[in-house]
Amino acid sequence: MLKHQTLHAMIGVLACLAPATFALAADNRITPLLETVEVIHNGQPVTIQRGHDRDATLPEMFQKTERGCPPFCVQPMIAVPGVDTIGEIELLDYLSRMAKGDSRIMVIDSRTPEWVMRGTIPGAVNIPWNMISRVAGGTFETPAEADSFEQIVADEFGGKHDKDADTWDFSEAKTLVLFCNGIWCGQSTDNLKTLVKIGYPVHKLKWYRGGMQDWVSVGLTSVKP
Repeated sequence: MLKHQTLHAMIGVLACLAPATFALAADNRITPLLETVEVIHNGQPVTIQRGHDRDATLPEMFQKTERGCPPFCVQPMIAVPGVDTIGEIELLDYLSRMAKGDSRIMVIDSRTPEWVMRGTIPGAVNIPWNMISRVAGGTFETPAEADSFEQIVADEFGGKHDKDADTWDFSEAKTLVLFCNGIWCGQSTDNLKTLVKIGYPVHKLKWYRGGMQDWVSVGLTSVKP
């Protein structure tokens, strides 16, 4: 008799829990404890969440599995020794901190504008990779490119350049989080290498290796300029 009473009690508890469990499953949270993240993009608030369409598929531009290498080569897990490779949750934390007023962080979409126009991560700033990348010899091809690079590092990233000594002071520089199209895209990797070569502290550089392909593959919100 006691066993039957216990069984009935357990069934009653499960019946009460079932609707809540179903609602949680249908909610499609980012993590069990994280539903949305509020960020700022171009001065406007944006809510990052996961999609609720269970039949959604990847955008056509990210459906290809075969890409020529070079240039579309699979990137290593560590882009540069000392630079942290991060995932979506860590990136969301940086974006959230920025939205709350932390001006010491900058999330950079390293892709060229035509790619960014198709969608980017809310809160990211587009600085095309070819505005930072150096040629194989370690220098820019023209003086204008060098000046543009120095201006970006000084005005956007917070570095201070001593032109006479050709040295950089990055003591007040921002923490930069770079990404591009995905693990087959070497644009952000190339930029990280360039920045490290001029002395940018590795602990102030982060790399979201998965890039846009991973971001959209888990249904996270993207925005178009």
